[in-house]
Amino acid sequence: MMNPEPHALHRWLHQLLGDWTCTSEADMGPGQPPERGTGTEQVRALGDYWVLCEGTGTMPGGGEARMLMTLGYDPAQQVFRGSWVGSMMAHMFVYSGTLDADQRVLTLETEGPSFTGDGSTTRYRDTITLLSPQERTLTSAGLQPDGQWNTFMRASYRRVG
Repeated sequence: MMNPEPHALHRWLHQLLGDWTCTSEADMGPGQPPERGTGTEQVRALGDYWVLCEGTGTMPGGGEARMLMTLGYDPAQQVFRGSWVGSMMAHMFVYSGTLDADQRVLTLETEGPSFTGDGSTTRYRDTITLLSPQERTLTSAGLQPDGQWNTFMRASYRRVG
């Protein structure tokens, strides 16, 4: 298989390369205060087509979490592709995503276990927003039975290298 020239949207992902610090806030449910956490993330290229975002951070309630996100662009389908795994669960989230017209907001859609604990699944949406070359955010939301998206995690990243 011939490798095509990297697409401009492959290069868009390279804006994420570098070392980052992170602060986060997670919704712990009705009547409970949000949990705050801190962490770091190293984003590196895997050739011209993929980026790997490897993070560590504190878990709600204590303990360390390790996460790995892969992101690339599929020019044939005109969508971003990727995955997310974390040391705190056995499920791998597989992404399909799009970039907004201003090329600042990457919205990644996936499906995974619901928070209900009944074995059902639900849709999730992770959104990466580039605020500047030195700052970005990640929000995670789940689709509720009423059709509304509920944001349950917010993280702010600052470049350190």
